[in-house]
Amino acid sequence: MSIGSASGPRGDGRAPDQMRALSAELGVQKWAEGSAIITVGNTVVICSASVEDRVPPHLRGKGTGWITAEYSMLPRATNTRSDREAVRGKLGGRTHEIQRLIGRSLRQAVDLTKLGERSILIDCDVLVADGGTRCASITGGWIALAIAMRAKKLDKFLTRNIAAVSVGIVDGRPVLDLPYEEDSRADVDLNVVATEGGHYVELQGTAEQEPFDRASLDAMLALADKGIAELIAFQRATVDSAR
Repeated sequence: MSIGSASGPRGDGRAPDQMRALSAELGVQKWAEGSAIITVGNTVVICSASVEDRVPPHLRGKGTGWITAEYSMLPRATNTRSDREAVRGKLGGRTHEIQRLIGRSLRQAVDLTKLGERSILIDCDVLVADGGTRCASITGGWIALAIAMRAKKLDKFLTRNIAAVSVGIVDGRPVLDLPYEEDSRADVDLNVVATEGGHYVELQGTAEQEPFDRASLDAMLALADKGIAELIAFQRATVDSAR
């Protein structure tokens, strides 16, 4: 399914408060309990969720579950090739930060105390990067998670939707859902992870140029709230379409 269209004064034709076009393809990995390719504008991420009957050592015997994530960017996800991190011999700091963010975010979607001693592993691989890859990974990761939990009859423990979107200040005005062209020159860059109830899971904001004030933050959060609501409606419609 798809939502979104291009019209407005930004470089890609959108209005300041308009999301990029969204689409998702489900069941793209045969053996994964849940999988989806999510497309946000030109950014494309394949997400899968795997359910395993084990937990990390620190949780053994405690009767609780766990959700964790891995994130990677394929060598030609960007306009110039980058080496696979496996070739370099270690994860980069950015990759480590993003996969921890995805795991933290999606743990907020599940009642882990009722999941039993199970782990759900979320894998997010960026096929095409054009801004907002971590946000697309969280939003698409939730879709894969929901489908996997339903497949294993665990969906009664899925307590809420979690989605993420970028906002920023570009050319002096707040804008929603930044592609790379805007993200690379933004005065302020803010990633927002939130629930359908308007509660924030995580805010990651940076003044790339001058410090920003409370009014600017409030304007960006208002845009983020609008984007999150649209993303959650998209998540629900996408998962419902697979029933």
